[in-house]
Amino acid sequence: MSTASGTEKQGFRVVHESAPFRGKQGHIYRPAVSAEAVGSKALHMQLLEIPPGERAHAHKHESHETAIYVLSGVSGCFWGERLENHAIAGAGEFVYIAADVPHLPYNRSQTEPVTAVIARTDPNEQESVVLLPHLEAGVDWSKAEA
Repeated sequence: MSTASGTEKQGFRVVHESAPFRGKQGHIYRPAVSAEAVGSKALHMQLLEIPPGERAHAHKHESHETAIYVLSGVSGCFWGERLENHAIAGAGEFVYIAADVPHLPYNRSQTEPVTAVIARTDPNEQESVVLLPHLEAGVDWSKAEA
């Protein structure tokens, strides 16, 4: 499918992923649908890559929900008010993160990247990100080994 001239004025657009950037929380993103890219008012969607062995910074998305579909790889995530909970998601699985829930995702593999599609109710690519560095010291990394 190709774009026809004038489709942006009609509320329709085919978007090619943009150049990657490293977000505040530390992951590599390839934005596609966002306020910045297409003028979205209520959502954004982008590709996420977590390189082998990397992790994000502890953070939350203020007032915005997140849905994730893992395309490849296996990711772990600490979540909760003190990052006391742990979950694992792999290719073909969906993840939901409620608004304002602190989380710290990471790639469980030292050799394979994690690739996922992310959709969020914040149309801006990074505005709702709130870093929570004070939570990182309390993470029980032994849970990641299970």
